[in-house]
Amino acid sequence: MIKKQMILAVMFFLVLSLGYSQTTTEFFEKTDTFLKKFVKEGRVDYKAIKSDASGLDELLDMAKNISVSKENSRAYQAFWVNGYNLLVIKGVVENYPINSPLDVGGFFDKSKHEIGGTNITLNDIENKLLRGNFPSEPRFHFVLVCAGLGCPPIINTAYNPTTLDSQLESQTKKALNNPDFIRVEKNKVKISQIFEWYKDDFTKNGKSVADFINHYRTEKLPENAKVSYYPYDWTLNAIK
Repeated sequence: MIKKQMILAVMFFLVLSLGYSQTTTEFFEKTDTFLKKFVKEGRVDYKAIKSDASGLDELLDMAKNISVSKENSRAYQAFWVNGYNLLVIKGVVENYPINSPLDVGGFFDKSKHEIGGTNITLNDIENKLLRGNFPSEPRFHFVLVCAGLGCPPIINTAYNPTTLDSQLESQTKKALNNPDFIRVEKNKVKISQIFEWYKDDFTKNGKSVADFINHYRTEKLPENAKVSYYPYDWTLNAIK
């Protein structure tokens, strides 16, 4: 009897695991298809999505009940990065046309979204689920896209557990070698306010923000550079 119960328990676990795997795999695949259709050169076709939001709604309905353990760190991170970016798009579409996500009160810190088995704000996805659980991963800042042009651009590919590390690395390098994102003029350097708001993320183990930036740059910042921050551009990252 005990042996039979153990077999049934194992079978039940396998069924749940298979269902989880199929659901999350489908979510990543459909997210990839959606982004390829509506994202081009770092901008989003909100107008087209607004005219037919069925694909986005299907994705977010699927994501409502997906549960990924943070112990499965890459799957967890990939799910929540994709989820964050999709929810930002959803928030813009629901209020479109707008000029900026900040035109919508509480866009990041008040509006709650049903995803991953919980109701949560965008800020809490970023700061509690991602930064809070993985404090040694500053590259999140280059893949979480807030719908403003000041943010590193959104890509037209889903973040996937098997490729996440290389995607994080690639997007960080692209941002930090982009002359519009890191603005160098002789010994004066202007950098995004992201480095001001989240300074502690970039200054672990006695490193400076400049050290972090130089780690990813092909052309290093000038020695003794005077570093300042340029104003964040919250203009909507919409395809014109």
